[in-house]
Amino acid sequence: MGLQMAVEMKISSLEVYGDSMLVINQLLTHYEVRKDDLIPYHQLATQLLERFDFVTLEHVPRKDNQMADALANLAATLALTKDEAINLPVCQCWVVPLTLGTSQEGVNVISVLSIDVND
Repeated sequence: MGLQMAVEMKISSLEVYGDSMLVINQLLTHYEVRKDDLIPYHQLATQLLERFDFVTLEHVPRKDNQMADALANLAATLALTKDEAINLPVCQCWVVPLTLGTSQEGVNVISVLSIDVND
C-alpha cells in the first residue's frame, strides 16, 4: 500500500526500508519467491517499484526498527478498544489486483473499532 501511495504522489526517488531480509532480497532478485501464494504480491511490488526513477531497498534489522514498530503498534492500539467494535461491511477487498491472476476470495465483514474524540 505504501508503494501504491508513493506512485500516486508521483514520487520519483524512493528509499524502502524493511525488517524482512527475505522480502528485501526477493525484491532485489537475490532470492527467488518459492511460495506460490506470495508470487502475486511480489509481482505487484516489483511492478510498482519499476515506476520510480530511482529506488533503494535496504534491510533494517527488527531490533533497529523499534521506533517504526512502536509507532505502528501505537496506531493499531489507539484504534482498538476492548469494549467497542463496529462491523463494517465490505463489498470487495483486494490487496493484489485481479489482473495478476489471483483467486477471488470475498471478504464479507471486517471489524473496525472506534475511538472517542477525547482519546
